Amino acid sequence: MADFVLVRKSRNIASSAVHLFLNLLLGIGTVMITILSGNPALGIILVLTSKWRVFAVRARYLWLNIKANLVDIIVGLSVVILTYHAGAAVLPVDFVLAGFYVMWLLVIKSKSSEVAIMAQALIAVFLGVSATVFMTTSLDPVVLSLICFIIGYSASRHILAQSSDKDFTLSTLVCGLVFAEVSLISSFWTIIYTFGASGIRIPQLAIILTIFAFVYIYVRQAVVKYQEDFRFRHILGPVLFGTVLIAIILLGFSNPIFNL
Repeated sequence: MADFVLVRKSRNIASSAVHLFLNLLLGIGTVMITILSGNPALGIILVLTSKWRVFAVRARYLWLNIKANLVDIIVGLSVVILTYHAGAAVLPVDFVLAGFYVMWLLVIKSKSSEVAIMAQALIAVFLGVSATVFMTTSLDPVVLSLICFIIGYSASRHILAQSSDKDFTLSTLVCGLVFAEVSLISSFWTIIYTFGASGIRIPQLAIILTIFAFVYIYVRQAVVKYQEDFRFRHILGPVLFGTVLIAIILLGFSNPIFNL
């Protein structure tokens, strides 16, 4: 019996080491192969290949599997696209993306607490919208809106699917539609914040939609939690914080012109 326990323990250590190695390889390899090839296709293939278990199911379960893993897929594809649009030269932003993706694969993705799930969704929104803005700069704004709809839908579903409320279809669609509408409007004045030679570029739209996603999901969960006892004071703090922060970003960091 003791021998069996020892063997079992050694297998766990070995499998954990292999898991750690493969995730390190995927996180770093995804960024490096995109830089070296100068093409996002290989990085995208690598990310999708790592999700083979999502697609290796019966046809009737395929869509459910894809929806359940959309946040993880969005993060992986976003890392590839952001790496590609950072340029062919190796910049500090590439190390940031590689390090973050490794941390996502090893730590963040596996967490299941309420705070972790919220963080996973917001990360997907921030990275996904950032990548979409860069990817669609020369495309029709409808493409930007469509992809942002998917991101908003995926992020809200990722959180609400874990809550006690099982009737969340309408809420996820509303979140996606708001994402699509805001992104369509913002396509007329794309604003991107740059940080010197680091290569880090952050679209204003990504910040605004991340804040909105947090407030929207917080409000939705509060309504479900308190139900008949719901009062506006339950959501006053996050709503006020989100509104003020978005107003500051739009008015203070957009150079708006009022005399048209």
